[in-house]
Amino acid sequence: MSQRNSQSAKNAARERLRVEREKQAKRAKVKRQVVVACSVVAVLAAAGGIGYAVVQANKPGYWEDEKDAKVVAPANTTGTDGTTVVIGKSTAPKTLKVYEDPRCPICAQFEQTVGSTVKKDIDDGKFKIQYIGGTFIDGDSLGKDKIGANGEGSKNAMSAMGAALNVSPEAFLEYKTALYSTKWHPEETDDKFKNDSYLIQVANTVPALKNNKAFQDAVKSGKYDAWALAMSKTFDTNKDGVTGTPSFVMNGQILKADSNGNPPMTVAAFNSLVDAALKA
Repeated sequence: MSQRNSQSAKNAARERLRVEREKQAKRAKVKRQVVVACSVVAVLAAAGGIGYAVVQANKPGYWEDEKDAKVVAPANTTGTDGTTVVIGKSTAPKTLKVYEDPRCPICAQFEQTVGSTVKKDIDDGKFKIQYIGGTFIDGDSLGKDKIGANGEGSKNAMSAMGAALNVSPEAFLEYKTALYSTKWHPEETDDKFKNDSYLIQVANTVPALKNNKAFQDAVKSGKYDAWALAMSKTFDTNKDGVTGTPSFVMNGQILKADSNGNPPMTVAAFNSLVDAALKA
């Protein structure tokens, strides 16, 4: 090969290398621009999302509006706004007031341990129960602070319980038992009961509520949402001195298992306190 041809080949190789380097540099520049642009978009989107969340948090919520909504009371209730819920035989000598919050973990423990005893006593006519439901675990303080500082599950579950009560008192009790069961009751910090689909899933384990369209429609539409808030207000303004759940009252006295004021959490403790109150 001549020196001339050899030099030409070298020059051609250098030119190809230069062109390739320029292409690589351009690709790198474009890539950097894309990364920067995407980063800016992400920051703007995040800022917009935060701004949207702040705006939404400061808007009056759905449950706030429900405070002033017309109450639709379920069947099998009496009293103002249907907030008196008494279940049991009319011949039962006395009434046991039961104060609970649907999200309350101690209420769930009580139901799992003593619930079947309470149900048998109701069926036997030993006493009636009056159910009073609270929603304080949601962070509610009706008439004082914003509703729902800690969630919506207590209110939403109580609304669904109203839909069950509209079917029958028995459906109400069975549904309450299912909600408090080890399988379905969530941790206190898990607001699962805010989801209508979850409440309906639990209801499908109760024969009277399984695939019950009227019940499901009531849950989805929030038919008894205002009733749930009215019931919660009844809890908040109770005259029995109850401040926590579960609490049990008979003859105007809170049934206390010990000097610390704890509720009876065993069958033996519950029976002992109830039997004494029935004799009083």
